Amino acid sequence: MSHETPIRVDHTGIAVESIADAEPILFALGCRKLIEESVEGRFRWAQYDFGMDASRLELIEPEADDTFLTEYLDEHGPGLHHITFEVADIAAVAAALEDAGYRVVEYEEYDDWTEAFIPPSNPTGALFQLFEYHEGYGEDRPPADALYVDGQRL
Repeated sequence: MSHETPIRVDHTGIAVESIADAEPILFALGCRKLIEESVEGRFRWAQYDFGMDASRLELIEPEADDTFLTEYLDEHGPGLHHITFEVADIAAVAAALEDAGYRVVEYEEYDDWTEAFIPPSNPTGALFQLFEYHEGYGEDRPPADALYVDGQRL
């Protein structure tokens, strides 16, 4: 099975011990900080862009001692954590991946988005996040021209 669903790279996530310690290099590269949030006290994330076409990087740091991120940092140290793909129809993409023999895990639907992951056991060795934005996602976030590639969601 294949799919006709548009997909694009949304952002690249980098695991760090401290956002405050890591972000100066992004500023030196010319990034601007778009947003920083805590997720239920488990981890904190911040996104940055270069001011054009919404190319984004994300720094993620642990806020608790027993999260996926602390485990990741203990095992691998700081570095590339995931690549997030924005997809227009996550169900179609997940089905095509599974039909091709790849595992799709942690499929979760939230009010403003749906996400799923392709574990790094795939042949690339990279953790891929599939992310489908829903209407209303950007209401409490940066403006659409910074939030979405080309200023609009797929």
